[in-house]
Amino acid sequence: MPAGVTWGQYIAFSSAAMLSMLAGSQIVHQYYKPLRDLNEYINKELRSLPDNVQVKIRQELQDEGILNKT
Repeated sequence: MPAGVTWGQYIAFSSAAMLSMLAGSQIVHQYYKPLRDLNEYINKELRSLPDNVQVKIRQELQDEGILNKT
């Protein structure tokens, strides 16, 4: 193991790091709600593209279930 760390210490540190990372991302999504306005953001960005590209991308996103049909 790197730096003379035992397997037990390595696994304990890795588990603690993963749990804190997962808890942190969950807190961010509950507090800031970053995906709430995703459809508005996508539509705003699509307006800057040419019409033929907008239609194609919008259809692909709707087929994948990412963009709501409007």
